[in-house]
Amino acid sequence: MSFNPNPSTVTRTRVDTAEIDAGLRQYMLRVYNYMALGVAFTGAVSLFVASTPQILFAVAGTPLFWGVFLGILGLGWFAPRLMMSGSVMTAQVCFWAYAALWGIGIAPMLYFVGIQQGAPEDVARAFFIATATFGGMSLLGYTTKKNLSAFGTFFAMATIGLLIAILVNAFLVQSWGFELILSIGVVLVFSALTAYETQMIKNMYYESDGSDIVTRKAIFGAFMLYGSFVTLFIWILNLLSLLRGE
Repeated sequence: MSFNPNPSTVTRTRVDTAEIDAGLRQYMLRVYNYMALGVAFTGAVSLFVASTPQILFAVAGTPLFWGVFLGILGLGWFAPRLMMSGSVMTAQVCFWAYAALWGIGIAPMLYFVGIQQGAPEDVARAFFIATATFGGMSLLGYTTKKNLSAFGTFFAMATIGLLIAILVNAFLVQSWGFELILSIGVVLVFSALTAYETQMIKNMYYESDGSDIVTRKAIFGAFMLYGSFVTLFIWILNLLSLLRGE
């Protein structure tokens, strides 16, 4: 005996699915819009600092730089909790403060590569490579049917390991070869992390969420993807600089 579903039930299911898909697309668009604005803001801050010697040399190679670095790490650790438990205003403040700190932090690198090394094309090339890599991996994370949640622990441990390796190289090893391998490792890990984060952000969407919750989730998603994109850009730029200076 065959089963014939009630036509009204089938129609209602299709309508509900279409509404969810439309809501999900709008939600993901908000995530990417926030992220793009964050990247643009970071670029504006970096260009301002890099073109203002008084600020640039107050940051580059001074304890203030490490204060900015610790601020980035601190926000990277605590901001997600504040975003998901606080108000929309709290989420906004955390996001834009994070973007501003990154802008200050990468300004010395942009100045060194673009001005001192005379290779502004490396900056543009690194940005386009990072954009293409990020876009491809984010699309993979959005469309894949494979559950990537099992890789969460691996990415957490890999990120901690890379951070330790970066500090070891900065203070102890200072080796060109080690930095080259480290740059490749960071690019590979954060490329894969982009796909994982995109799927996680997608899975966070619920049609029944209120407007404030959706907004906070969108800002939180943008915060995560923004951090991965900027990290990709920095280490691709570092990789290009190392290869050019070989």
